[in-house]
Amino acid sequence: MIDLHTVEEFNQAIDSDKPTVVVWSANWCPDCVYLNPLLPAIEAANPDFQFVHMDRDENLDLAIEQEILGIPSLLTFQNGKETGRFVSKLRKTPEEIQEFLNKVKEKL
Repeated sequence: MIDLHTVEEFNQAIDSDKPTVVVWSANWCPDCVYLNPLLPAIEAANPDFQFVHMDRDENLDLAIEQEILGIPSLLTFQNGKETGRFVSKLRKTPEEIQEFLNKVKEKL
């Protein structure tokens, strides 16, 4: 997973032809901390996607622009357009994330 730090890096990542999963999180968020060790396996199981990470606190203006109201949030993009959004007030499981990614793949 690639850590992004600027709006420019974000825009470059989401403009890719390859579907991109943007994982929004923060280091103080318990559900984000829970999800972190699960992400490498999810990424390995989904080679059709590029995975990137944005720290919500480091990029608060962009998070507001992207309507990131809760974390962790997973947004998918391709060629600069949002193709999916997985936001839930409950802790996300690997199975739920995989189901989300499968639905996004079906639409591509």
